[in-house]
Formats: sequence, C-alpha cells, structure tokens
Amino acid sequence: MKDTLSVSFVLPMFNERGNIRDTVKKIRSLAAELTGDYEIVIADDASTDGSGDIVEEMAQADDTIKLFRLRRNTKFGGAFAECFKKAAKDIILYMDSDMPVSTEDVKASLPLIRDADIVTGYSRIKKGDTVRRKIISSVYNFMVQVLFGLNVRDINSGYKIVRRDVVRDMEFVSRSPFVDVELFLHARKKHYKVRQFPVVFRSRAEGESHIARLPVIWATFTDMIKVKILSCRREA
Repeated sequence: MKDTLSVSFVLPMFNERGNIRDTVKKIRSLAAELTGDYEIVIADDASTDGSGDIVEEMAQADDTIKLFRLRRNTKFGGAFAECFKKAAKDIILYMDSDMPVSTEDVKASLPLIRDADIVTGYSRIKKGDTVRRKIISSVYNFMVQVLFGLNVRDINSGYKIVRRDVVRDMEFVSRSPFVDVELFLHARKKHYKVRQFPVVFRSRAEGESHIARLPVIWATFTDMIKVKILSCRREA
C-alpha cells in the first residue's frame, strides 16, 4: 500500500560507475511501491569514471531523476549538502549511492518519520570492516563524543530519513563527511526528535569506499576543528 508521504531519495555520488545504474533502478522500483510522489536526487561529486554520464542518460528518460554536478570534488560533504539543498519533497531519504540497505529495512523505517524529525540507521551486525577502518571509526566517534557530546550510535551512517523542514534553514559549514555531525548538532540545537533504527548494512558489490582515504580523513578532522571553534564563538 502506498504511503501519502512525498519523498526525495537523495544520493551523493563519487565514482560509482559499477553501482549507480542498479541503485537507481532499485530505488525507482521501491519508490513506486512506497509513494506516488517522489524524486531521485543525485549530486555527482565531480566523478571521473563516467558515473555522471550514466545518471544523465537515465534522467533524460525519467523526469523523476534529478542530477546535479559539482565542478570540484568536495570529499563527500559538498555533495551531501547539495542533495539536501536540492531536495523538493517533504521527506528526504538519504543513502549511500551503492544502496547499502535492503528494501525491507527502508519499508520498515520510513513510517517512523511520522513520529520523529530524523530517523538514522545504525548497524545491528558488525561485519566487513578492516582493522584500519575500525580504528579510524572508533577514534572519530570518541572525538565527536568528547568535543560535542553527541550520543549517536553511528554518526556517519549511510542511511538517514530527515524531514525537509529540519534542514530548510541550515547552512552546512563542512565539505567533508563531518556534515553528518553538523546535521545532528543542528537537530539538538533546534530540539528535533532523533530516532535510531537498526539496519543491516550490506557490503558493496562494486567499487570502493572513499571515506577512509587520507585526504578525506584530514578534511574531516579540519572541519571538526572548524565547527568546534565556531560553536565556541557562538556560545561565548
């Protein structure tokens, strides 16, 4: 049965040639089941593998698909912010562009937004990460907890559902994956209700994650310090 919610499915994308066509097809099929009012918004973070051309070809044949190209790679954050800026529907459903969650988890979690402002996924099964990634994640989450006092199980979860009103007046400072932290800081400041939902994050079928690259880690750390300084100035 279709829901009455209007939904923007948003995907930041960088070099996902091996995944993006199947991801869009799956989302389009899922969206048609869930609602009669939807769009698929993709922000291409200056991909170099032809991902943007694939999406552009699909968009020409389907006006529910909206492509926005960034001229320079922003290491994820700029594409994330662009997706939220361009989304036009009442509910923004964000996921990574390799579609890491099942359609069953999407169907189970979407109704929860009726009683929340943000629904964020966290992994209920620990699998797939290398030792290096686990160390990076642990250190990062510890620093976020210490510096900002946020208690979110998976701060950089690749699956979130957000009411558009939550981000309507929000300006993201970060251009790195630290935008996720900014979203939750904004939610806390505005006293928005955040609900956490357990999902199974699937291993990607094609390509590789770029989050653990040294330039991305450095950009994230830099944005963390920048946002902390700005928050201290506002509180002073």
